[in-house]
Amino acid sequence: MQKYVVFGASPNSIRHSNKAVKSLVRYNKDVVPVGFRKGSIAGKEIKTGLPAIENVGTVLLYVGKKRQPEFINYLLSLKPQKIVFNPGTENSDFQERAASEGIEVIVGCALVMINSRQL
Repeated sequence: MQKYVVFGASPNSIRHSNKAVKSLVRYNKDVVPVGFRKGSIAGKEIKTGLPAIENVGTVLLYVGKKRQPEFINYLLSLKPQKIVFNPGTENSDFQERAASEGIEVIVGCALVMINSRQL
């Protein structure tokens, strides 16, 4: 089973990244929350730093454009099939680079896609 990486995952329950992890867990998806603060979401430990993750199918991005440059190489190194740029994370340079590496780029709300079974 391919993994969903929620990058920018927050232990704060009002954050969209937190809700995305909960929705993925509810639909029995293999989800790895990666964030900047320790904690857990729906029984999943939030990994910090730049953890090695194998078999990544989709990255759900919850980090704004300003903060993305330091993580682009890491995210591309995960070799995901798709990257979902949620509202507020759009970045044409990153999107073009991902597409040039054969990664499907999706711009939209991951929560809507998860809950309508599009992801």
